[in-house]
Amino acid sequence: MIIDEAIKSAKRIHFIGIGGSGMCPLAEILHSQGHYLTGSDNNESDTVKRIRNMGIPVVMGQKAENIDGADMVVYTAALLPDNPELVAAKEKGIPTFERSKLFGYFTRKYDNCVGVCGTHGKTTVTSMLTHILIENEFDPSAVIGGRLPLTGTNGRVGESDILVCEACEYKDTFLDLTPDISVILNVDRDHMEYFKTLENLEASFRKFADMSTKCVIYNGDDKNTIDSVQGVNGKTMITFGKNDDCDYVAKNVDWKDGAFPCYDVYHKGELLGRIELSVPGEHNVLNSLAAICTAMYLGASFEQCRVSVATFKGAGRRFEYLGAYNGADIVDDYAHHPAEIEVTLNAAQKMSYNRVWAVFQPFTFSRTKMHLEAFAKALSIADKVVLTEIMGSREINTYGISTQDLADEIPDSVWFDTFPKVADYLKENICEGDLVLTLGCGDVYKIAKLVLGKE
Repeated sequence: MIIDEAIKSAKRIHFIGIGGSGMCPLAEILHSQGHYLTGSDNNESDTVKRIRNMGIPVVMGQKAENIDGADMVVYTAALLPDNPELVAAKEKGIPTFERSKLFGYFTRKYDNCVGVCGTHGKTTVTSMLTHILIENEFDPSAVIGGRLPLTGTNGRVGESDILVCEACEYKDTFLDLTPDISVILNVDRDHMEYFKTLENLEASFRKFADMSTKCVIYNGDDKNTIDSVQGVNGKTMITFGKNDDCDYVAKNVDWKDGAFPCYDVYHKGELLGRIELSVPGEHNVLNSLAAICTAMYLGASFEQCRVSVATFKGAGRRFEYLGAYNGADIVDDYAHHPAEIEVTLNAAQKMSYNRVWAVFQPFTFSRTKMHLEAFAKALSIADKVVLTEIMGSREINTYGISTQDLADEIPDSVWFDTFPKVADYLKENICEGDLVLTLGCGDVYKIAKLVLGKE
């Protein structure tokens, strides 16, 4: 059965792993359209709490009986094939669809589907672009990997023909989408347990760009991105970057309060105006420029973009301020790749804190093993480093890797095997004027909440 038919006939749709950043927005959209949903997950989280508050029942633990009564099952690509709910659904003949198939179904419903892809920055750019469009009454729909503060959700259903969506390359799932406009932020070595080589990774991005029906907007400063779009024809090609060969260029970058970028935007040699950001870090120069030139392609004026990006304070789990303890600010960030950790910690070091603490939860054994030295180098930017156990997620540890291996590479770092132990260590050692950053794409933010007494 194809997914279009399954959705029409399904009275109850069950989500396995409903709290995941990719699953949650699709569930929010289906729920808003009147579908009856249920879900399961293995970990309590803020996302699960929000989903329950919408009236969607979510059970903890994945058991075969959870799918009883379901007419359709949606599951994440990170699911292991022996998952009891997935096995039971297939045994009973219930139509099952990987999350990207449902996502692809949504993208076919819009005339201007914007797929934002790239190794780093997807959630920020998707959020910023959606923020610009909502504030200027374009009324977009959106599928975002993080919570958008403007709406308080990851997913949104608008009335226009615009869908802004975060398109992830993991296991080539973005190739199930139907983009009209593709935005390629950067191409960096990640998910190499699947892609194996940079050439394979670039080939996937090339396929995604080639699928676009109208336009490809891409980073003209990034060699891997440029290589990825070679041979893509028949679309409008728009570049952004800091070099003068790009269509949209960021120049004269300086800093507000030491951490928040300001820069001039030029379009084909003509000065459009100056941008002032309210999110820290030099990486957000190109993130915001990507959002601006995409919004302008969709019909927004530069002035509308300028005003709106100034009011954007970030997406959920992207340098998100959570509170203060003993005079130290506690901030949470999704950074989980060495390049992301590096730019996040560099941004933090430009701020006026006495010490920067990096509290990092490694995610997956394969990534930790493959990028061990790069993780150590990036984390060493912080003044203090605290590590947790590796969150294996979808993997079995066949790599012989442990947190101790990473700790051995970082002088004076410490690590603990439980979140409460990390939280206790922080409460005993952080001081007024410090910045504590919880880093990682798992549930490391729970440590921040333990410190703040919110758990």
